[in-house]
Amino acid sequence: MEETIEKLAMELHLDKSKWILTKFGDVAIQQKQSVDRENTELMLYVKGEHMGSEDLHLREWGELTDEYLGPAFIRKFEKGDILYGSRRTYLRKVVIAPFSGITSNTTFVAKANEEKIDKRLLPFVMMSEGFTENSIRNSKGSVNPYINWKDIANYEFLLPPKEEQAKLAELLWAMDEVIEREKFVFAKLDRGYASLREKNSRNKMNNIVLGDHVNILSGYPFKSKLFNNDNIGMPLIRIRDIKKSKVETFYSGDYDTNFIISKGDLIIGMDGDFIMNFWSGPKALLNQRVLKITPKELKDDSILRYLNHYLQQELDRINRGAGATTVKHLSVKDVKMIKLPYPKNGINNVIRDLDLFTTSKIECFNKIRHSQSLQKSLINQVF
Repeated sequence: MEETIEKLAMELHLDKSKWILTKFGDVAIQQKQSVDRENTELMLYVKGEHMGSEDLHLREWGELTDEYLGPAFIRKFEKGDILYGSRRTYLRKVVIAPFSGITSNTTFVAKANEEKIDKRLLPFVMMSEGFTENSIRNSKGSVNPYINWKDIANYEFLLPPKEEQAKLAELLWAMDEVIEREKFVFAKLDRGYASLREKNSRNKMNNIVLGDHVNILSGYPFKSKLFNNDNIGMPLIRIRDIKKSKVETFYSGDYDTNFIISKGDLIIGMDGDFIMNFWSGPKALLNQRVLKITPKELKDDSILRYLNHYLQQELDRINRGAGATTVKHLSVKDVKMIKLPYPKNGINNVIRDLDLFTTSKIECFNKIRHSQSLQKSLINQVF
């Protein structure tokens, strides 16, 4: 099915000569019904943070008894309505409500004008590049930019005849179904991986002290006056670069080669969320507050492969226990004293089984990204 849909999408040739230039406000009807939260049967609410970027499916929500909600949460929505985040519209928060509930007045609630548009098509109009660019261009404010309904209502796009709308809607939703199925497989793999890791932690494990098995090198406090963004000198890895393995800063001064990291090195950020990653970017300098971990037996990388499965979990636990300080910190001593479960009979079997899950997860993730890219391309071909 995936191959058939991809072939259809790649071979899509649209004749737009009979399409009509249409205002968004002519096909979408804003819903502005208010709710008295003290006198309603509605129990569920949706915040902006519950809505994912570029994801039509609502995966999180809350119950009214969960927490205090401010006075802005008065807007009613019904099952099937489209919710649109009117703040920071570059995030493309467009979801279809799977139930009736309450949201804030900064989230637009819309229904399709079914006399003019197939309701299945409207969410994809709102996910298109043109619609998003219009929202960004007309947003007000700089810190938390927002859009007014009249500004999106005036957005114009080419609308196909009704008979074509149905066919395009079927294709777009079939593509969405493929993505959802791939996400389901990924979630299943993730649960299996977590279950196996937990099982290994309980069975036949000793605790080891990390510093007994690895060398830990702390980054150097390079002079910020020699930093640049012009690709002059040596790439410099800072904490913000760890997750994406991509540097934005360069260092033009002299440096000690001991502080160079290469592709495949394990690094950890000592501030913030304590992110760990195997560096996949270019050779770079290790800046302060970034750690590099190498095995004490340099020819044996099995300990690093093992840490790939267990260390981030422990860092997350430390992070959760660090309290609500503004910025959380690790020291080299903290990292050296981290205790991890370790198999009594060696780690090769554990690594092999967990690596199989990791490989499958990466393959599945790449399939999802490919399908999402194809979906995005398809939406923008149509709108």
